[in-house]
Amino acid sequence: MNNHNHKLISLLLFLSSLSFTYGFGSMGPISAVFGQSSFFCAIDASGKQEVICWGKNTDNSSSGSSVFAIDVPPMAALNGGYEFMCGILVNTSYASCWNSMGHTFDLVPQVYQSTSYSYISSGKDHVCAIRGSYYSESDSGSVDCWDIVAASTGFTSKQSGLYYSQEISSVSFKKLVSGDGFSCGTVQDGGIKCWGPNASNLGVLNVPDRFLALASGKSSICGVLESSGEIKCWGDSDSDSCSGSGSLNPAVGTSFVALATGDQHYCGIRRDDHGIECWGKVNSSSIPKDSGFLSIASSDSIMCGIREDDLVLDCWLANATSQSDIDPPLQLCSPGLCSPGSCGPGKFAFNASLLHEPDLTSLCVRKDLSICSPCGFNCSSGFFPSSSCTQNADRVCTACSLCQNSSCWEVCKLKSHQHQDLHQLRRLIIIIGSSVLGFLLILILLCISLRFFPTKGKTKKQFSSCIGKPGEKETDAPDVIPSAVSVAPCPGLAQVFRLSELKDATNGFKEFNELGRGSYGFVYKAVLADGRQVAVKRANAATIIHTNSREFEMELEILCSVRHSNVVNLLGYCAEMGERLLVYELMSHGTLHDHLHGGFSPLNWPLRLRIAMQAAKGLEFLHTEMNPPIAHRDVKSSNILLDGDWGARISDFGLLRNDGDVILDMRDDVYNFGIVLLELLSGRKANDRDCTPSSIVEWAVPLIKQGKAAAIIDRCVGLPRVVVPLLKLADMAEVAVRENPCERPSMGEVEMFLEQLVKEGLIL
Repeated sequence: MNNHNHKLISLLLFLSSLSFTYGFGSMGPISAVFGQSSFFCAIDASGKQEVICWGKNTDNSSSGSSVFAIDVPPMAALNGGYEFMCGILVNTSYASCWNSMGHTFDLVPQVYQSTSYSYISSGKDHVCAIRGSYYSESDSGSVDCWDIVAASTGFTSKQSGLYYSQEISSVSFKKLVSGDGFSCGTVQDGGIKCWGPNASNLGVLNVPDRFLALASGKSSICGVLESSGEIKCWGDSDSDSCSGSGSLNPAVGTSFVALATGDQHYCGIRRDDHGIECWGKVNSSSIPKDSGFLSIASSDSIMCGIREDDLVLDCWLANATSQSDIDPPLQLCSPGLCSPGSCGPGKFAFNASLLHEPDLTSLCVRKDLSICSPCGFNCSSGFFPSSSCTQNADRVCTACSLCQNSSCWEVCKLKSHQHQDLHQLRRLIIIIGSSVLGFLLILILLCISLRFFPTKGKTKKQFSSCIGKPGEKETDAPDVIPSAVSVAPCPGLAQVFRLSELKDATNGFKEFNELGRGSYGFVYKAVLADGRQVAVKRANAATIIHTNSREFEMELEILCSVRHSNVVNLLGYCAEMGERLLVYELMSHGTLHDHLHGGFSPLNWPLRLRIAMQAAKGLEFLHTEMNPPIAHRDVKSSNILLDGDWGARISDFGLLRNDGDVILDMRDDVYNFGIVLLELLSGRKANDRDCTPSSIVEWAVPLIKQGKAAAIIDRCVGLPRVVVPLLKLADMAEVAVRENPCERPSMGEVEMFLEQLVKEGLIL
């Protein structure tokens, strides 16, 4: 795009912003500022209640959002207005307001700078706050309001005359929301009262209900009913363009626990599964569907929320006309506001131990405080509630793939018995067909062996096939059992097994004992007569045909010589009756591929980093400590196995050639290991046809080079508080997958880098 077009688009976006419909949400742990300098702020989950802010990137050379530092003391709560943000200080309950340029007390009049407040709300050009200590048991009080005035040097503030009302001066309020020319609050005894120059346009009169949350647009206000969770709205829906079929309200009967609004849309957190539902002019395709949320906030065109599973920030475009890039910071954020007292019905006290942070005992700056989050009673699609909400934990959602009894069948919408019977029939057909094909294949192999290998007796040349067609037959041919391959056993290291032993150990190589399959053949789980659990790799016919006995003997010599804690070690072999069987240590936790992409239990970041380091140690051993050196030539996540202690082991480095290409092959190992690092970082497959681009290298490397490595980090795993090591790991992966092999590091250098990260304990 040329510079002229870029300026034109920027101008159009600027002009369109002049007619934005502002939206203002309830006070919470995350909030947004509206206007041209829109940005978000959130309270982090470190237990210190520090504030992090992020917003539009002001650097014209790059797109996306940027995290910026503001000298803001720890905050108990936040609420954003037009071009400014306000909050309540943790230690004093004083009000504090700031803009994107930094923290300033100029936005709070001097007369109010030493007043404690329990609730604060920011509007288009004013702020209102409820008097009282934030952490006191009292949850209501009288209201102070002040104006925010635009000046040539920025913003200033003054006591308000427009928002002073004799009628409300004696009213005790519990919650507030402020919009364009009005403020509204929930009254202690029930109902809503509004004041300000534009308050009469809302039509809020004689409202007796109690409300859980409030949010407002430019000329409208919506509230979540405390009793049912349904939405009630007042005001001008046409000016806010938030209407759905002529109404501000969402679908009747939907219950919510939180509410936020932006330009021409409202969004809420549903009470049942904590999913997001929006109405108005909204881009529904961008709304996250795979996670529940505990807090949300909206700017003009972007919404951000705090996910309930891991407290990770997630942001998305609120409407289809939005053109902003979304790149929230990686810090974990507070799921709610810290408050005194126990949690009431329908809520649970969020337990910091769920984050698996060893040094984090509380999310609040004081241990006597708690965060009361709303209980969910259902789960998102593909999950079922395996336990109900308790006083200290929300309901637990489990993947439907683990549904094992009738209690979850209906929720997971499992197949009917008829479909299950059809599935079993298909499975039976596959098994029988495979058995028939296997039998025919054995006959063909027997035919080949009788035709091309000499026997003890004199024979005539065979013209008939091995499947019983008429023809000239051999005469005087004795019944011959194929002899065992003559292989020199590994001296003192590998055991020679009998075929009958391994058949018994694998239940006759039955399908239900199968662990996996590949180009070499099948791998079976086996239990030996002495009780040892092992893995048996059985070569298929193609492998046997294309590998002669001498090559198999050479392979065994190599495999016997490899002994390392990060390599799957050979225990023994069998070469009877034309079979080629290798017996290995059993890796009880499967492959790395299983856990990243196959639905197995997810891996946390410390474990992912340790797996990367141990796999690198195994490859480095093959490259530098074996004589001659061994190049793996097939490094991938499915060839990195996890033992009973979650240790990583390299597997499937089979027949290896020692030629002039071995150095280049080692550099190829580094490249492929770099792909594994990208898989560990992103949780994405090395090649995924459902993604564009399908190659993980083509997708991830440009982002890493642009300094946007955070965008590739797997958000399905709870992030550590310190994310710099993950960004360093991304840099190492980028170097490892460089096109020029000479620019790639050695496996030893990769291993040393990963070992240093683990030793420093940077991922906690």
